[in-house]
Amino acid sequence: MSKTKVDVILLENMRNLGALGATVAVSGGFARNYLIPQRIAVPATAENVADFAERRAELERLANEKLSAAQSRADAISGKDVTIPAKAGDEGKLFGSIGTRDVANGITAMGFEVSKSEVRMPHGLIRNVGEYKITLQFHSEVSTEITLNIVPE
Repeated sequence: MSKTKVDVILLENMRNLGALGATVAVSGGFARNYLIPQRIAVPATAENVADFAERRAELERLANEKLSAAQSRADAISGKDVTIPAKAGDEGKLFGSIGTRDVANGITAMGFEVSKSEVRMPHGLIRNVGEYKITLQFHSEVSTEITLNIVPE
């Protein structure tokens, strides 16, 4: 079974793929199921290439606005400590675990809007009481680190 490649024009910068305006070859499924529905890319047809050339300045302005908004969000939360109470046993082992949704809800309760897809937990689910470093990825080029304190209820 051969993997079909299709050419797409990127409408925004995407880590590990390319910059805005780049024409890249990706697998058909990735383009069809993710890039095109999320409006990250369009098929590289002659019509779309001409349309992109006309809209390039507008798309670059929008990309810069997204980047600056992500940077301001990161600056606002950078270095903050987030405390999440959880049910735990005597030895500090949690009854259950703390995942990305719990972290996002804890940060949002502090007044910073964060979605669970922006939370990066390098060591997976948290299963013990303690202090952890968590990365928040607001944009492909903007991330920040916070300290997460898991305390027993």
